[in-house]
Amino acid sequence: MFADWLRGNKFAAGLLTVLRLWLGYNWMVAGWHKMTGEGFDATGYLKNAVANPVKGPDGSMVYGWYVSFLENFALPNIELFNFIVPVGEFLVGLGLILGCLTTAAMFFGLVMNFSFFLAGTVSHNPTDIFFGFIILFAGFNAGKYGLDYWVIPYIRKTIFRQKASIK
Repeated sequence: MFADWLRGNKFAAGLLTVLRLWLGYNWMVAGWHKMTGEGFDATGYLKNAVANPVKGPDGSMVYGWYVSFLENFALPNIELFNFIVPVGEFLVGLGLILGCLTTAAMFFGLVMNFSFFLAGTVSHNPTDIFFGFIILFAGFNAGKYGLDYWVIPYIRKTIFRQKASIK
């Protein structure tokens, strides 16, 4: 019942729009400051995440696989991460603010939230994850009062027309 309301109700779409704009603003501002500031460098953050991994109650690493990923892939490719983190944050925010490809933007926002979480940063990530899942679960209704109103039907029409012509 709640799922139907969240995914199809016009009032829910309005509430989701407010939530989407708030989250989008936060994402976009975070990315903008990293892109236009003194120069974003994630090296120190990633080295700290490797040196001080998330530990369980017994003192052992909880996400050893993630620490290995940071140590063996992220740090050797730090230039790539110094680019994709701020640009990704900015684009997630822009997508949410404009309501354009909202579910895709929110999916990638959640991927970044979980990445920060796995690296040991709590901050506002639990709140962002909670509200992000609501937006993701709401699907099209979250972007109904945005560009998705036009973009999603166009994409569906274009993709389904191409699939029909392939058969």
